[in-house]
Amino acid sequence: MKAVWYTRNGAAREVLEYGELPNPEPGIGEVRVKLYTSGINPSDVKFRQRRALDFEQIVPHSDGAGVIDYVGPGVGSHRVGQRVWVWNAQWRRPFGTACEYVVLPEAQAVPLPQPVSFEQGACLGIPALTAVQSIRLASATTSLAGKTVLVTGAGSAVGHYVTQMAVLEGARVIGTAGSDVRRNDAEQAGAFSVIDYKQTAVGPRVLDLTQGAGVDAIIDMDFSSTAALLSENILKAHGVYVCYGSNTTGVLPVDLKTLLWRSIDLRCFLVYDLLPDDRVACIDQLTSWLKQGRLQHRVAKTFRLRQTAAAHEFVESGAKRGTVVLKI
Repeated sequence: MKAVWYTRNGAAREVLEYGELPNPEPGIGEVRVKLYTSGINPSDVKFRQRRALDFEQIVPHSDGAGVIDYVGPGVGSHRVGQRVWVWNAQWRRPFGTACEYVVLPEAQAVPLPQPVSFEQGACLGIPALTAVQSIRLASATTSLAGKTVLVTGAGSAVGHYVTQMAVLEGARVIGTAGSDVRRNDAEQAGAFSVIDYKQTAVGPRVLDLTQGAGVDAIIDMDFSSTAALLSENILKAHGVYVCYGSNTTGVLPVDLKTLLWRSIDLRCFLVYDLLPDDRVACIDQLTSWLKQGRLQHRVAKTFRLRQTAAAHEFVESGAKRGTVVLKI
């Protein structure tokens, strides 16, 4: 099969190789997916750049979509021919979706509703599931209906989904974005107001938009910058702060006094590491919205498999709007 792989960390054009690998065969409880698309996320680029390799050879990317063409022992033959999208293909595994075929445990190949294209299916594994879990955590104790939610990076791949889903749940969304284009994307997703964080101080503007009350929940892509806003009381007492990422990791300052005295509920998660019950609940909710055609999907740009290095560079450029997709 045609595939792309790397055996060391480094720049895309220096380490990504394109060529032939053996066709994989499914084992017990596994399916083989003939891939039509592969989704590239920022984490895929970061792993290639600097994450220590757990395997001698890595075929990158966790997301993708295609058709099941072969099943292993213990998997029903009815699955052959199903359109599917996949998740965690390259999480703690050497072989991801930058190839013609991928073998996965059956549960990691999810039926793709007919209205959704393979290109759109490649956007679901990390961006859409992150958004669904964010919404679930933000609404775990009370409905978001009638509530105000601050979504940072509301025009990003994940934030675009988060904004739509929060609106579907009845929330009023304030978004942040760093350009006119991303602001427009957030507004199209349903945000009633979008703050240009490069031009406007976010804290005072949030308080202005909420008449000084603050928001009921924050769904945040960058804890390293947004957490500092807590001391400005932009989150109501007993509010929920959901974090799914940070541009800087390690030890970060947190205003414990605000968290404690305002009874803030801080919830962090890694989409790769969802508990099984959470994963099932996220997939069920996402499938329902997909079948109803309730979500917009944003494919930033498509490349061919042999152009994977250029696709990685495009992700690194920061110019993408949505998910970068390979056509296999």
